[in-house]
Amino acid sequence: MTTGDTPQGEDMSRRRCLSALGAGLAALALPLPVAAAGRRPPNIVMIVADDLGSTDLGCYGATDLRTPHLDALAAHGVRFTDHYVTAPACTPSRASLLTGREHARALQRNVGMEAEETTLAELLRASGYHTAVYGKWHLGIPAAVSPLAQGFDEFVGFKVGAIDNYSHSYYWGAGVGHRLWKDDAEYHEDGTYFPDLVTREATRFIERSGDHPFFLYLPYNQPHYPLQPTVTSLQQVAHITDPARRQYAACVQVLDDALGRIVGAIAAQGLTRDTIVLFLSDHGHSTEPDSLSGGRSTPYRGNKGTLLEGGIRVPCVVSWPGQYPEGIVRHQLTSSLDWFPTLAAHAGASTAGLTLDGRDLQSVISSPQATAHAALCWTYGDLWAVREGPWKLMGGGEGEISLYNLDDDPGEMHDLRSQRHDRFRHLAEVRNNWAESLRADPTVIRELGL
Repeated sequence: MTTGDTPQGEDMSRRRCLSALGAGLAALALPLPVAAAGRRPPNIVMIVADDLGSTDLGCYGATDLRTPHLDALAAHGVRFTDHYVTAPACTPSRASLLTGREHARALQRNVGMEAEETTLAELLRASGYHTAVYGKWHLGIPAAVSPLAQGFDEFVGFKVGAIDNYSHSYYWGAGVGHRLWKDDAEYHEDGTYFPDLVTREATRFIERSGDHPFFLYLPYNQPHYPLQPTVTSLQQVAHITDPARRQYAACVQVLDDALGRIVGAIAAQGLTRDTIVLFLSDHGHSTEPDSLSGGRSTPYRGNKGTLLEGGIRVPCVVSWPGQYPEGIVRHQLTSSLDWFPTLAAHAGASTAGLTLDGRDLQSVISSPQATAHAALCWTYGDLWAVREGPWKLMGGGEGEISLYNLDDDPGEMHDLRSQRHDRFRHLAEVRNNWAESLRADPTVIRELGL
């Protein structure tokens, strides 16, 4: 069976099932689901950075960057120190975030996300939410996998790669040309700074939402190349002497300013206590030539494209005033997979019938003793890794395997495989069991080396 096939005997696809569910709810005029008695379902704003370093926020220890709005979000919410994405690259990471599923389950090679996948937007729209995405989609170009086909009512942005922030064209390799879309049509607004365009569309969406719950997904293209910060943002980081770091820091400043404007728009509508704001990066910082290698992951090693900590451990902050605790830090092992079931639960949206790899994080948010995952596993190309507690086992395409204790060695510099055969054998078994569980799923892309 190919990755686009549905299992034998399945009478209705997940997408058609959700569509029917949504229509049925509307016809019956049922009340919207509520997360708690007497409360309306929360609005959900999910903001994703592009190529942000693992510790490149003030609240994560960066002393040279200015991120006052993100730091304030952390001060009034929950900050996660051991939060991971499923892959160190844009498409697989974003597919997992929006589906709550390992990217090997959710992707169709050379196309993007499987058309039959159920996204968080589809689930929430079927529960009465208005949905919109503004920014970098990067989950496929064909109409069957466009944002409007994946549960979003509105879309402004680009579907793949990178764009110049003013001409909105792609210049890096094959396929040079204009890349800006509005819904399913090409759109032109030459000269408008792309992060400002995204923020403008987002604030307008919030302003016209009224009392209706909404899901707003904002995958910004900052600080991904091309590094085109504003004059104002450059002035705010003029103290940084390294030119590459300064350009990167100014782009992070652009992202922080955008988040501040989004939070301000929510407050202006009196929706602060009715809105969950989630922020995370899609993976670690880039060392590609056009990125200038200005990002950092100190004290971790690695970057985008690697399964070292600097490639997959990302900053993550969530805030829901009056519902979530404020100013706390959680050190438990958590994953971007977990936000699908967590946010669905808050919205009162049933995930029955879906095969999810994420876990509801409500207990972790409430308690430092709660556990979401005993272990996490990764696969990316010919790379693989598994983490359990402080122990991390990694392998590569040439049979190189290494073992690290992240508590003692966060930079993954000292291989302990020869000293701790017990840990090696146990983690290898954990990883192999995980791989076997994926092999049993007919939608898995088998070329991933499982």
